[in-house]
Amino acid sequence: MQFKSLSIRFCFLLLLTFVCNQNAFAHGGVMLEEDICIIQIGYLKAHFTVYQAETSPDEEFCEDLPDSNSTVFVLEFLRKKLHGISIDFRIIKDVGELGPYTQWKDIEKFGDIEKYTVLYQPPVSQNGPVYRAEYTFDEPGLYIGIVTAKHPTKELMYRAVFPFEVGGRSDFGYLPLLIFFALLVELYYLYSNGALQGWLRKLVRD
Repeated sequence: MQFKSLSIRFCFLLLLTFVCNQNAFAHGGVMLEEDICIIQIGYLKAHFTVYQAETSPDEEFCEDLPDSNSTVFVLEFLRKKLHGISIDFRIIKDVGELGPYTQWKDIEKFGDIEKYTVLYQPPVSQNGPVYRAEYTFDEPGLYIGIVTAKHPTKELMYRAVFPFEVGGRSDFGYLPLLIFFALLVELYYLYSNGALQGWLRKLVRD
């Protein structure tokens, strides 16, 4: 029984490690590598940083944003020269509440995404390594960013899709679930070694 209790505790630790590491791949095209946000657009990689200078002047965000206000998205490509690759940037409302695992094939099901678009920056030939997009969010909610890169010589399109939330200061993510699961594990541990039954019997006698 003791061994079983320890096994369950070990499984809980594995679950905790798994959930904590979800930041590495939980938001579509944006990943966390050595505490740096990386966005993958086909064969292109870029450092991805979001700023909200009005309310958080000293902070950098990977995706989810605390406030609905002026926001700057910055992509710094790891290639110093992009040789005329065209980049466009779009933000749409996540009307289907697709969540963190959204892919381009899911967005295609929306049909005409223009009616859900809140920001669109048309394609520009990107010779330098830095791309910048700005938008002022006027309401909190779920959104999806779409970065599209067109190959300079071939009819190839590469896309990165990253869902994010605006104004989610009260979102505790997986924390409530982890606390609940930890309490269940602890209760089972106390039950398996008889401590819980002894405590209940003492409570009834008193």
